[in-house]
Amino acid sequence: MENNDAEVLGRGKKHWYAIHTYSGYENKVSANLERKVHSLGMEDRIFHIMIPIENEEIVDDNGKKRIVARKVFPGYVLVEMIVDDRTWYVVRNTPGVTGFVGPDNKNPVPLSDEEVERIFAASAEQAEASEEGEDTMVGTVAAAPAKIHINLSLQQTVRLKDGAFRGFEGVVSAIDEERGIVTVLVDMFGRETPVDINYTLVEEID
Repeated sequence: MENNDAEVLGRGKKHWYAIHTYSGYENKVSANLERKVHSLGMEDRIFHIMIPIENEEIVDDNGKKRIVARKVFPGYVLVEMIVDDRTWYVVRNTPGVTGFVGPDNKNPVPLSDEEVERIFAASAEQAEASEEGEDTMVGTVAAAPAKIHINLSLQQTVRLKDGAFRGFEGVVSAIDEERGIVTVLVDMFGRETPVDINYTLVEEID
């Protein structure tokens, strides 16, 4: 690859990258990669590993409200690193990783400044809310939770009202009425990325 192409793709510089994982393997990938970084002494090339999360209030089977942490980008882990042949190999060959986000996997594309700022701003809001004393158990209700009816349909275009993607528009790809969650495809990481969000934080577009 020519030098100008390398510069465009961020090689040789510290950037945040998105890596795709098998569904449900985000935490395992993060832990495995962190161990590999330490054992190989690569802290000067791979700096931070992050799974963006946000707090969600749910009602369990006993009728109790709880605050649970939910992954903002299921199937993705973010890594701040300097991409070279060695760091690419270490990350790509971590168990559970299916590849970097990019045009051909071997040339990962760094997140844009706007994407990084949006993700970290949302994470900071979640941390601040937790520090303000939100308990894991936040109260009880008298009856078991009623089934939620979500007045949205698949392939419908909607706008997100809160969180990291406030103001973003996307297409509904899945609806989970039991959990009150909708999955919306938004333009992130240079591709359509599924985002799970509470149905109350989504509005229809006329």
